[in-house]
Amino acid sequence: MAIASFMVPLGSPAPPFRLPSIDGGPVADTDFGTASALLVIFLSNHCPYVRRVENGIGALAAEYAGKGVATVGICSNDVSRYPDDGADHLREQAARAGFEFPYLVDESQETARAYRAACTPDFFLYDGDRRLAYRGEFDGARPRNDVPVDGSSLRAALDLVLAGKAVPEPHTPSLGCGIKWIPGNEPV
Repeated sequence: MAIASFMVPLGSPAPPFRLPSIDGGPVADTDFGTASALLVIFLSNHCPYVRRVENGIGALAAEYAGKGVATVGICSNDVSRYPDDGADHLREQAARAGFEFPYLVDESQETARAYRAACTPDFFLYDGDRRLAYRGEFDGARPRNDVPVDGSSLRAALDLVLAGKAVPEPHTPSLGCGIKWIPGNEPV
């Protein structure tokens, strides 16, 4: 069953994080201090909604890195029940999808709870002041449709944020697999 984004209020500050990367050392929100915008994406390896758009995410993130946007991916799923979301498989996914951004593991799920992430993929775009400017879908592509994977919704939001403009509502919620919460960690 697909789950939609919680649609966190615009203007909310980006919660801090410090998480291990699939490549080793820790990565923190403060590591992106000079970026014009910060895109935080909650991802997983096993979800068909992520798989449908992952190559597009990799391409869009690489394109916008050249425009000053920092991207970070975070997997918060319970790997004891979903081993395909373990670090080794996330490394395979990053290579397959062309993810050149840091891909982090949120084993405690505290970061997902702080961001109010609901699904994978779930996109949170913060402006230069690290205030939430967009939360919503990548584009209209879903596992069972033929809509092109072009990142049109997120791309439009990125262009507005980089131009110093607000992203007008409504934002279409992202839709995907629910985050696989460790029993007792589910958001209230």
